[in-house]
Amino acid sequence: MHVVVTGSSRGIGREIVSRLRGAGHAVTGTARDHSADARLEVSDPGQQARLAAQLKGQPVDLLVCNAGVFLDKNMALEDYSAEIWASSLATNVTGVFLTVQALLPNLRLVTEPKIAIISSQMASHALAPGGAYAYRASKAAAVSIGRNLAVDLQPEGIAVGIYHPGWVRTDMGGDQGEISVQDSAEGLLNEFEVLNVATSGCFHTWDGRIQAF
Repeated sequence: MHVVVTGSSRGIGREIVSRLRGAGHAVTGTARDHSADARLEVSDPGQQARLAAQLKGQPVDLLVCNAGVFLDKNMALEDYSAEIWASSLATNVTGVFLTVQALLPNLRLVTEPKIAIISSQMASHALAPGGAYAYRASKAAAVSIGRNLAVDLQPEGIAVGIYHPGWVRTDMGGDQGEISVQDSAEGLLNEFEVLNVATSGCFHTWDGRIQAF
């Protein structure tokens, strides 16, 4: 199995790559710098085109859209700028769509391809305690992208799942996170394994629970 994982230089992405390689799978990890197999700023169409050219003709069984930013953590409403919004949406929304778009030809080369989009329970309209406006809105948009892709790609047999990785102890999640990177990655990989066309469009937590939206 060949898996492409964006945002693989740290945290959950790095752990997913490590576990997949440990299981004997071929993995292409991407990062914004040179710390992964391929350099990819997900919001940059030129870099997306270079990744597509690098992987041209290579089947991709699973695409994990993990790259994301949380730029407005603990930010006061008065401190928001247009730049915060633009950067958040560029990575967390546009970046997801461009990555799927770039690698669709590779996914179409296998019989049961899958796309996994890492969102967050902070995208949920049912859980709206205030704050983190740009992050919440961008992750909600990622859920919308995933659900609409699931509809459009289902006739081709491409399954799309959206996942909340848990509140994880990472640079993004902070030291107060509820679960470890290892537990999150293991749970997510279990979810990716059982994803299929029948469950396409699901929004699940890392441990298999349906996430309210």
